[in-house]
Amino acid sequence: MVEQALRKETTSHPYVVINKDVCDGNPIIEGTRTRVIDIAIEYEVLGRSPDEIIRSHPHVSLYQIHDALSYYYENRDALDQKIKQDQDFVTRLKEKIPTKMV
Repeated sequence: MVEQALRKETTSHPYVVINKDVCDGNPIIEGTRTRVIDIAIEYEVLGRSPDEIIRSHPHVSLYQIHDALSYYYENRDALDQKIKQDQDFVTRLKEKIPTKMV
């Protein structure tokens, strides 16, 4: 149990943690597997409001959504780089494994 606690890092945000054993060490909403970048993508790219995001993630609260967005904006460069890496990975997979849907 002590070993697991050592792998969890707190942040300056009360509802955002980094746990090396969860979601590859991406910042997440504490007590969930919901990544901060997933919340940011829903807000920034999909144009969803915090209330709409809660409908997609009923296990998180409005204050956790706002804290995740605050964390994102404070760490935007690093998190945008992670989003780009994830997009590049998906693109490479699509090239390597063609779809069977017509």
